[in-house]
Amino acid sequence: MEGIQRRLSLSNKWVTTAASIWIQCVVGASYTFSIYSSALKSSQGYDQSTLDTVSVFKDIGSNAGILSGLLYDAVTPKRRPSSSILGRLSGPWVVHAAGAVQFFVGYFFMWAAVAGLIPRPPVIAMCLFMFLGAHGQTFFNTTNVVTGAHNFSGYSGTIVGIMKGFLGLSGAILVQFYNTLCKDQPSSFLLMLALLPTLVSILLLPLVRIYEANKGDEKKYLNAFSVVALIIVAYLMIIIILENILTLSTWLHISVFVFLLLFLSSPLGIAIKAQCEELKGAAETSSIESNPLLDKFYPSTSSRSSAEENSLGFEEVPRSDQGQVKITSDYALLLNEEEEERNLLQAMRTINFWLLFLAMFSGMGAGVATINNMNQLGHSLGYTTLEITSFVSLWSIWNFLGRLGAGYLSDFLLRTRGWARPLLISITQAIMAVGHIIIASGFSGNLYVGSILVGICYGSQWSLMPTICKEIFGIRNMGTIFNTIAIASPVGSYIFSVKVIGYIYDKEASGNTCIGTHCFMTSFFIMAAVDCVGCLVAITLFFRTRRFYQLVVLKRLQ
Repeated sequence: MEGIQRRLSLSNKWVTTAASIWIQCVVGASYTFSIYSSALKSSQGYDQSTLDTVSVFKDIGSNAGILSGLLYDAVTPKRRPSSSILGRLSGPWVVHAAGAVQFFVGYFFMWAAVAGLIPRPPVIAMCLFMFLGAHGQTFFNTTNVVTGAHNFSGYSGTIVGIMKGFLGLSGAILVQFYNTLCKDQPSSFLLMLALLPTLVSILLLPLVRIYEANKGDEKKYLNAFSVVALIIVAYLMIIIILENILTLSTWLHISVFVFLLLFLSSPLGIAIKAQCEELKGAAETSSIESNPLLDKFYPSTSSRSSAEENSLGFEEVPRSDQGQVKITSDYALLLNEEEEERNLLQAMRTINFWLLFLAMFSGMGAGVATINNMNQLGHSLGYTTLEITSFVSLWSIWNFLGRLGAGYLSDFLLRTRGWARPLLISITQAIMAVGHIIIASGFSGNLYVGSILVGICYGSQWSLMPTICKEIFGIRNMGTIFNTIAIASPVGSYIFSVKVIGYIYDKEASGNTCIGTHCFMTSFFIMAAVDCVGCLVAITLFFRTRRFYQLVVLKRLQ
């Protein structure tokens, strides 16, 4: 045991996972826009359409991660000696550092404008600040997601769900920072957004590295990370419920916040335990292999595994007299696709790329438009400020559950039932349409029910889409390809937020405010119809890729 303790280090994929989780927990500032949007609107004298335009630049920045993907691909080639100069100046940490700079600059200047430290900037300048702050988020997200997919290639859906899930949960976590440190001071909250994620990422960026070796029971400890996340979600939900029922004192807020920080520290314990088990297993394997007497009684590992595979019913592909593998033309084509790592341009020439893009346009675009207008939507329907703040926190929780649940469920269904992941996209978009119809109906409590359905289904798109990109187009350029498809989110958000919701809201409003169900009813019925179209597009993608998943993707997992 002492030997294991001496060999514990920070250089392993489990510590990388814990560090990535912590970074994801504090960089989701784009999900807290509703907290400071009113201060931004009043201090800068914006109307609703102008505020929605600024928020669209947030959506563009937080989703247009092509540059982060290209940078990640450039600084993390498959093999580069770490002792060389280029090796030391490359790696995931470079992408993290680039994100930290943008994050700080964007939110710092937004805070300076709202606080009056600089003259009121023109709208285009505020859009630039918003874009920079949100764009930094894509650099953190790309690094953590793609690094996780490299480190746990056999459970890519689960690890992507965990990383995307904690990013979605970060909104609720940051709201607790707001309630504890910046209560009723949205301008101070903007300053905190400039400082906290920047400092955390700079401190942890050396720990985020690629380790492609598969050792030990990966699923066991990935499930442990998921359980910790669910515990944090349950704790946050209890806090939100208590804040709605009771008036918590300052000291109680601080105590609740401290316990939250303790829960957030638990991934490090999981990482240490996982590393101890790997080191213990490696030591036992080494002692067995070094004993020549065991070879007389036990067959070699390769012969045992071959026998086990045959006992489970695996068969070799038939061969011809010349020793060449006989395969059908379809299967040969799929094998070629398996071996091919497509770059962005090659992926964009395929129909599957654009089907996935259109599906994300409807699902992600309508989801982002919903959360961006949650503040004004709540006020128009008569909800209190506390309830609206709770909606933002709860949205982050539903978003998280969708991301984590879709990643885990898609892995489970793929391994046990052979269901291709695009099928889950079609199911979740159909449910999202129901959620938008509920919000449009305007009945009492509709935002509680509608936000649950839309939040969970919106979050699921973010764990399913990157994993589908990895499986269809390959992992080498995964960061670039999935970030390109993610552009569908701000494009959809702009159309739905500005051209649909903002236009209809301003048309129905008297002055700058609108009260009543008519303010948003037509907009959300339109988004429900678009969700149905997205469902049909995803079903088309499912039928086009079903055979590929059966003959190629499932064989990778065996």
